[in-house]
Amino acid sequence: MLQDQQYLRIPGPTPIPPSVERAMTKPMVGHRAAVTDDLQAKIRPRLRKVFGTDQDVLIVAGSGTSGLEAAAINTVRRGEEAIVIISGSFGARFEKICHAHGILVHRYETVWGEAFDPEHVRGMLKEHPDVKAVIATYCETSTGVVNPVAELAKVVREESDALVIADGVSIIGGVEAKMDEWGLDVLVTGSQKAMMLPPGLMFAAVSERAWKQIEANPERGFYLDLVQYRDSIRHNTTPFTPAISLLYGLDRALELIEKEGIAEVAARHELMRDMVRVAFKAHGVPLLTTDKAASPTVTAVKPDFDAEQFRSLISSEFGLSVASGQGELKGKIFRVGHMGYCSPADVLQMIALFELGMIRSGKQIEPGKGTAAAQQVYLQKGDQPK
Repeated sequence: MLQDQQYLRIPGPTPIPPSVERAMTKPMVGHRAAVTDDLQAKIRPRLRKVFGTDQDVLIVAGSGTSGLEAAAINTVRRGEEAIVIISGSFGARFEKICHAHGILVHRYETVWGEAFDPEHVRGMLKEHPDVKAVIATYCETSTGVVNPVAELAKVVREESDALVIADGVSIIGGVEAKMDEWGLDVLVTGSQKAMMLPPGLMFAAVSERAWKQIEANPERGFYLDLVQYRDSIRHNTTPFTPAISLLYGLDRALELIEKEGIAEVAARHELMRDMVRVAFKAHGVPLLTTDKAASPTVTAVKPDFDAEQFRSLISSEFGLSVASGQGELKGKIFRVGHMGYCSPADVLQMIALFELGMIRSGKQIEPGKGTAAAQQVYLQKGDQPK
């Protein structure tokens, strides 16, 4: 393995496009200078398209978890009730955030690896009519599950005035999101996954009905008070020092998304998901989720060989990094990121390395069988010659 060669295929942080890296090396400017305001004015309308909303998307210097906390503490007061849907470790993190701020949680936990059932939430809303928010994970990074947030929002609207809050950290930028059409009230994501940036930015979009609930809440915190960000972004600025270099990178990343087309970006992610899944199926390697619940950005594999030995081997021999399991799945699965700056060509390369890793791990397979299966998916669904 070459010392400087690395293939980062974890579910975030993800590889950065070279042109985005170059954009972030621009000379530093004043955070209250006109050039910074102009930069944010360019970014505003393009972020709305990525989220599928007419609302401004707030930009916060912080991690994705800061978005989860901001969503909870701005919308639900201490002592009020929320339903938290847990389909993996990041849903569980949302529950911990609520507990830390004195929010009363009614938990609904699925089997990890399965999507939640919106009809179950309907029953919970009837049982708990004072719930102020239903909190869900759109893509559960720890299990590779994509949850039916649009169907959830429909059920909640039919049964309650509760807000629908969605963690989109590991999927926004990799799907054709339709926040307004689906009826989501708060949708958050982070910069380091499908948005093709380093860690350090959080994005949050908020519906009109959510703003009413937020404005009525006197305990929104200070740094994560979303009203301050809303009022500032209307003037193309932020209430606190922005991550200027990351904003330059975001400007370029949005250009790349626009040039490819949001629908085309979504189709590419679905294609890569299908290629990865069919490759493991070709070798009889179990996957954690069903095809219906499978995320287009991350695949969780529950191998019939030693997951940690496999991860260690492909890292040391090929410089290929995939993620381990989290929580109750630690040591039982590994997770493959295929989002953001990732193409079908990258997928074919990593599948070939996976096959070598499986052989080195002692699994009896036919070399190239998974690669060939993925190639067939590409030929059936990928770009056709013009």
